[in-house]
Amino acid sequence: MVRNPERRRALADAGLRVLAASGARGLTHRAVDQEAGVPAGTASNYFRSRDALLGALGERIMERFAPDETVVAGLAAREPGRELFVDYLRYILERTTRQPDLTRALIELRLEAARRPGLSEILGGTLRAGFRDDVAFHLTTGLPGGAFEIALLHYAMDGLLLDMLTTSIGADADPDEVVTAFVDRLVF
Repeated sequence: MVRNPERRRALADAGLRVLAASGARGLTHRAVDQEAGVPAGTASNYFRSRDALLGALGERIMERFAPDETVVAGLAAREPGRELFVDYLRYILERTTRQPDLTRALIELRLEAARRPGLSEILGGTLRAGFRDDVAFHLTTGLPGGAFEIALLHYAMDGLLLDMLTTSIGADADPDEVVTAFVDRLVF
């Protein structure tokens, strides 16, 4: 196995771009090589199988979606209440829509994980860790609601993102108003 973490990340980023643009069916080692501008066979040297490639993309996407600890600390230092809760969700929405192709790649990975148990294990573990972090944030900041309410918000936010970044139902709702309504109706 080739050991160059920087190139591995660059190949994974290229794979995420291919996944977002072409879906799981278009994701091949050759397509990743072409997107990354590297010689044919390079991606295969780093990711020996399709499952290894998909697993690496699952890990990399979560690295790229990781919250800025400074922003989270600033939010955590505020008084608990409705406005903090709304701002926390706004931050999640901003992070996940800043690079729409990255979120589309995550949607593709989640769909592919439903068909691939190995990817499901990798991606599921990472998604569950993010959920636990959100629950911990709420507990440590004194925000209302527990794990169930946070799960409801995840389901709602996932639906909002799906609508914003794929074919929309056409409700033409302002995402900021939607986030505020989520908090008001699901928690407060």
